[in-house]
Amino acid sequence: MTQRRSPSTHSTRLTARRKHLRLRVRMAIGGLAVACAAFASGVLPLSSPLVRGPLSFAWPAASSFAAELEPRMNVAYGSHPRQVLDFYPAKSDKPTPFVFYIHGGGWRNGDKKTNPAAYLAKGISVVAINYRYTQNGVEEKVEPPVKAPLSDAARALQFVRSKAGEWNLDKTRVGATGGSAGGCSSLWLAFHPDMADPKSEDPIARESTRLTCAAVNGAQVSLDPKELREWMPNYAYGAHAFGLANLNMVMEQREKVMPWIKEYSPIEHVSNDDPPIALFYGGEAPVVGSSPKDPTHSGVMGIKLAERLKAANVDVVLVHPGQPSPQYKTAADYLIDRLLK
Repeated sequence: MTQRRSPSTHSTRLTARRKHLRLRVRMAIGGLAVACAAFASGVLPLSSPLVRGPLSFAWPAASSFAAELEPRMNVAYGSHPRQVLDFYPAKSDKPTPFVFYIHGGGWRNGDKKTNPAAYLAKGISVVAINYRYTQNGVEEKVEPPVKAPLSDAARALQFVRSKAGEWNLDKTRVGATGGSAGGCSSLWLAFHPDMADPKSEDPIARESTRLTCAAVNGAQVSLDPKELREWMPNYAYGAHAFGLANLNMVMEQREKVMPWIKEYSPIEHVSNDDPPIALFYGGEAPVVGSSPKDPTHSGVMGIKLAERLKAANVDVVLVHPGQPSPQYKTAADYLIDRLLK
């Protein structure tokens, strides 16, 4: 006859097994903590046999981490509905450079939708942002209204840099691009002194706003009506940046709004530590002092900005009708070349 174990004997053995299992788990966790500390200090290499035990582990390969990244749409970088961005990750086993795309539309309309294929094919990730329009700035009593889209661009860039580890990005290789107002915003970021606040309690605010390079299309370079009309007498764009009805009103109040002009005009921030820049313009061949058909996007502005950049010894490529580039046909060509150097 088979002898049955008494309930008390069975319970005692089960308790002993549980205690033994808990002890093994504690030892394994303790060993893991020691190993992690050793890794961090550089004392213990990842290949060490000391970590191979009851709870042996291995870090995921960078390539598998990168392969898991998928595009992320409408990621919020602020509380306003317009403060969202799209992230398109390039597949890579190393942190990738990224293009920071700012859409055009006069700071009054437009959307972040873009085609990242040319950059992704070269191992360059893409971030495309929306931002508050100037009319949103008026609604929120932001002064001047142009501060809304420009400060949003800076904040979005800092936000993306704060995600560098999670998104497999190299935050030391960042190229901004955009057309028209998006190009103006890109140039403003490129030239403006770093807006990082290293003492901020907000980790995002501690990130840099500086760029590696920028390449823009049909960009405005100044908000000063005086110099703009000296370059092109028929220039009429930009009063909404200051919440005014037309450029004549800006001219009349120029001295009053001069601090805003100085702060939000890209050309006012040019200095010899600025990154390389490429300026692309279409339309007619630019002639300083003329009245072009489309002064808002005229290459005249490119000529004047290029003069200022060259005087500051900043590398600049200027492309316009009558002055092609043998190396760069598009802004994408330029950014790919620069970001992969």
